[in-house]
Parts: sequence; C-alpha cells; structure tokens
Amino acid sequence: MDAALLAELVAFSGIETEFNDAWGNPTQVAVADQLALLAAQGFNIADDAAASAELTERQLDFWQLILAPVSVQLQGEPLIVEMQVPLALANTVFEFVLLTEQGIRYQFNAEAVAGELVQVALLGDDEYHQYRHVLDYALVTGYHTLTLTCPDTDFSFEQRLIISPGQCFQPEQFSQHKQWGVSVQLYGLRSANNWGIGDFSDLSTLVSYLAAQGADFVGLNPIHALYPAIPENASPYSPSSRRWLNIMYIDVSAMPGFTKCSKTQSLVKTPEFNSALAEQRQRDWVDYRGVMQLKLPVMHYLYQWFVQHCGQEAHLAAEFAEFKAEGGESLQQLALYDALHAYLIALDSQYWGWPNWPEQYRSPQSDAVASFAAEHKLQLDFYCYLQFIAQHQLNVVQQQAKTAGMLLGLYRDLAVGVSEASTEIWGNSDLYCRNASVGAPPDPLGPAGQNWGLPPMQPYQLFSQAYQPMIDLFRSNMQHAGALRIDHVMALLRLWWVPKTAVNAGGGAYVYYPIMDLLGILALESQRQQAVIIGEDLGTVPEGIRDLLVDYGIYSYRVFFFETAADGGFISPAHYPVQAMATLSTHDLPTLIGFWHCEDLKLGQQLGLYKDDEQLQHLYQQRHTNKQRMLDSLHGHGVLPADYPRSVDNLGMDRTLNYALQCHLAAGRSQLLCLQLEDWLEMEQPVNVPGTSDEYPNWRRKLSCELEQWTTKAHIQQLLIALTAARAG
Repeated sequence: MDAALLAELVAFSGIETEFNDAWGNPTQVAVADQLALLAAQGFNIADDAAASAELTERQLDFWQLILAPVSVQLQGEPLIVEMQVPLALANTVFEFVLLTEQGIRYQFNAEAVAGELVQVALLGDDEYHQYRHVLDYALVTGYHTLTLTCPDTDFSFEQRLIISPGQCFQPEQFSQHKQWGVSVQLYGLRSANNWGIGDFSDLSTLVSYLAAQGADFVGLNPIHALYPAIPENASPYSPSSRRWLNIMYIDVSAMPGFTKCSKTQSLVKTPEFNSALAEQRQRDWVDYRGVMQLKLPVMHYLYQWFVQHCGQEAHLAAEFAEFKAEGGESLQQLALYDALHAYLIALDSQYWGWPNWPEQYRSPQSDAVASFAAEHKLQLDFYCYLQFIAQHQLNVVQQQAKTAGMLLGLYRDLAVGVSEASTEIWGNSDLYCRNASVGAPPDPLGPAGQNWGLPPMQPYQLFSQAYQPMIDLFRSNMQHAGALRIDHVMALLRLWWVPKTAVNAGGGAYVYYPIMDLLGILALESQRQQAVIIGEDLGTVPEGIRDLLVDYGIYSYRVFFFETAADGGFISPAHYPVQAMATLSTHDLPTLIGFWHCEDLKLGQQLGLYKDDEQLQHLYQQRHTNKQRMLDSLHGHGVLPADYPRSVDNLGMDRTLNYALQCHLAAGRSQLLCLQLEDWLEMEQPVNVPGTSDEYPNWRRKLSCELEQWTTKAHIQQLLIALTAARAG
C-alpha cells in the first residue's frame, strides 16, 4: 500500500504505530499488523483506490453533519459550538435552539463564518470548513440538546451537549479517615443456606459481619449478566450484558411466594431435590450447570405464582411494571436473547450464541425474532422478572450496608468488554469490530501478549451513537453501589486490538478512544450516582495518564506485588499515593500463601504455560529474591516480631507472616485498602489463571469455609480489629 495512504488510514482509524512497551522500550508496530487492523475495520487493503474511496466516504459521514452528534465540555468553561459546512453554506444563517436538561430554552441565530475557522477539508470535489463559536451561556452539568435548523429548508441536526463537572465523586469523610474493605468472588461464598453458589443473601450476611468489624465496603467480582442457557460459560469478564445482573446470584428462597407457592414447596421438599442441593453445597468448585438445574425450575414456579397473585401483590406488580418501563429496550432485548437462546439450545446444543444461530435469528430486528417474541411473551417477561428480583436483592444489601454504617457499601466491578456471543453485540453489532479482539501487548505476566476474546467497540461508532452505550454502562454499574472499579481503565484512552488473523496477541496495536469525552461522562455519572471511581491502571500505562486520572478524581489501583523501586525492593505503603486503592493481590494473581509457596509457578508448569525450563527456573529465582525483599521490608518496618526468621530459606508462609503483610499494607497512606477473603482463610488455590481456558477451572473455586464458621473465628476477628486500628492511625 502507498505509504502516504497508509499513514492517512492509520491516523483516521486511531491506530498507534509506535509505543513504549511494558519494559519502557520504544516499539514499532509492524506494517503488516497495521494493515491487518485496517482490514479488520473494513478497509480493502489489497486495493489502494478502493481503500482511498472508503476513507473518503467515512470522512464525509462526519463532514456532512453540520453538528456533530455529541459534544462533551466542562462546566465553568466557555461553551463551544463547532459547525462543519460545505463552502457553499458558509454564509448561511442557521437557527439554534438549546434546550437544557432542566427545561431552560435558549434561541439564537448565527452564520458559520461568524466563528473562528478551525480546519478545512477537501473531499472529492467539495470543500468543507469547520468553524468554532464561543457562547456565554453558563450551563449546569447535565445532558442538554442543541438543535440546528436552516430557514426555508427541511433539514435539521441535533447534538447531545454534555456538560461535565470534571471531577468524580469523593465523600467528605475521605478527609477524616481511611477506609478498608474486602474483595470477594460472590459465587465462591459458602454458606449453610445457599444452593451451591454464593448469592445476595450470603452477601448480606457478609456485609453485616464486616460492618460490625469496621469495614467500609465489600468489593464484588463483576456480577454482569451471563448466559442462563449455557451456565458453564462462567467468566465474569466475558459477559452477555454489562448493564444487567447475573440471575444465578438470586437467593431463590428469598423470592416472593417461596413459602406460599405449592409447586415450589412440593419440589424443594422432595428427597431427590434435597440430595442434589446437599451435593452442590459440598462441592469445592461451583457446578454452574448443576446449580442452574436446581434454581431455574423454582424460578419458573415463583414467576407463575407472581403472575397468578399479582392482584394480591399490587405493590410488587407496580414496582415490576415501573422496572420494565425504566429498563426499556435494553431489558427487553436481554430477555429476548435469553429466551431465544434457551429455545435454540434445546433444539441443538451447538447453538452457543447468536453468531452460529440459524440465519433468521441473528438480528433482533428480523421477522423471525419478532415472531418468536410475540409467541413467547410470558417467557420474555419471566427473564425480565428475574432481573427485577436480582436488582431488588442487590439493592437490599446496599441499603443494609449503609444502614450498618459502611461509608461505601458495595463496590462493583465493570468488565472491559463482552464476549462475541453477547446480547450487547447481537443488539448493536455496528458498534463492535468483530474481526478483532481486545487484549494486551507482551508484558512480564504474558510474554506472548494476551488475547481476551472480547470484540472492541469502534470509537467512531461510539461517537456516532452520542456515547449512549457508555452512559448506560457507567450509570447501570453505579446502581446500588458506593464505588465502581473500572477494569483496565486504560480502555478509556486506548485498547490493544488483536486482529483475528494475528498469529498471537503480540501482533496487534493500540487503537485510541476519546478519553476526555469519556472521562467527562464518567465524572458526571459518578457525581449523580454518588459513586467513587477506582481505575485499574496496571500494565502498560502511557506517561501522563495517571496524572490525568488523578485530576478527574479517579483512584489508582496499587498492587503490593507490583510496587517495586528501581533497586527491586518493595516500596513502602507509606509512600503510595493517597488517591489510590491498595491491595496485596488480585483475582489474576496467586493468594499470599500461593505466592509464597510458588503454587502458581508449579501450576503454570503443569499447565504448560512456560516456554522452557530455563524460563521457569528464572521465575523461581526471581520469586525467591522478591520474598526475601518482602521479608526485609516487613522487618524494616517493625511489623514482625524481632525473633521472627530473617531469611526466606526454608520459611513457609504462616499466619504471623500472612497477617503482618495485611497490617503492613493497612498502615499505608492510600485512602482505600482492599484485602481478599482467601488470605484471611489462608487458602492456596487461585481464582483464575490468566492464559488458560479449559486447562484450569477458572471462576469456580469456592472459599474453604462456610460464612457461619469463619465469621466466628477469633484470630480473624483479631486481624480485622488490627486492620481497623491501622487504618485509623
């Protein structure tokens, strides 16, 4: 391809051709990888003339809109209106109406040329000019609408004008003391009452216990909607919809009518049911299919009970009707997808998702899908009802947390994307690039790079849709929560795209997103929902981005294992940023005991994750060195007894060392501290092994002890007392 054309295509598509890798080395993106990403975005890279024509057509899509579909601006700064017009309309008088979200109406007229000329574009035979007008309207934050019309013509353009506060929410109490909490994989909670998987009632029990111990939040793994028809697809980071909830977390026994519904009681009292229930509770790994087989029939009975008794349950029926109205098209689409998926997979178990469904069902707008929806109204309503119940049970826990004195309560996690089989892509396929996947370039954790199998959003399509998909995501995931962790927050700036044609994940490039616009929206929703924002800023982070996140009030995510100085020693938590959440480990890393005993390296060897024995031995040596430096740091800070061993040789992880690490981090200066239940229970097995799929049972491991048991253990209570004291110091 002609070099000048390639440069123009790459610039238009937001592809970064060079970057600094995880080791700080300047890296060039190979031309072949650039071309592969252009092809993934629909350009004909084999024909320069065709590619050039496609580029012109896409550029015209923007320049032929006199007003862009959306503009995000900061409160308190001059209001900017930009217009792009063909030269022939430069002197035309346009009429503007600005309607604020609060109902205030402004009206004015202006010629394009009255503004400042910003840029000129020559596209085909036409010349286009962009002009900038500065207005003195002092708008409050919110979603406003600017409409442009031209007298004596029938065309009009509308722009969503978003005014952002420029800062995410931070509670006043943050200035008074530091907070601590715990992260939990909700499915992994064991209890005497759940049905083989942690549920919202278990979460309620956990919240009550921790609030009494001085905790201010409980962090959850992503609880996004997955796939009821194929429950074994259990990764919370490959969801079907990030706007809705995983119905498996519903406590069925807490649903309306459970004790009154005769069909339900007849089923759950049978010896067969109770035997299956006991088996699921005893399992050390969640059996998602088995749990769904227990829950779904009861859920159906309880929905039927609700339909039959909604006259007597008028308040509940009114709330459900309101919930459906607010959920709108998105809720109906999820329900339609789940119902259709269940129907099709019953016909053929190979129908894993809409990309391989029969052709007539691959679009929600098709006649066949419309017919299915009309014929299965009650089934669609059933799935809407389950979302209603899930939202209600989650809300109850959050209200309980706040009543019990937790400052933040629940802290939710927003995954970076959805799987290709998701209802999000089924319903909005134009938004996503299905010929590429999100991942990460090579780094110490993944020397060959990572491919997460998640089709990325296309930046221009996101812009064309006035950022509504992101607004919906931010808003829905801040519901019933005092904080939101954004997984891979760098996605607001750039994502590593891996074309499907790539040999490995290293054969990709970064594609840029409109970070200032997305940060502005995030700040607005954060303030409205009163939710603190934590950005998971690990991996390859460009220079200056962390400063930008700080400016917007977003909390950094600092993992003890990764916080090392130039000499290889571990940075004291006393020197961590204040505007940060500190943690010892994550769901992608080993537990403390697993780390210390090198269980992750042993497991990696069994799973064939290392290229050769030399690499493995290097990792063992590096681990030994890191452990010694950790031990030296703990002794240096006086958090271990003076007579505790000072050499890691032949030193296993015991409770003294385990708890000392947690208290050491608790004494740090970061505003937020998040620890893991697994480390309180002294567990070895990891939650997830990055780079694996079927090789290891990811996202299935339960905690080693039931809630009713470990919450009475004196040594854990003593640890939590120490954590609270360290945070207050």
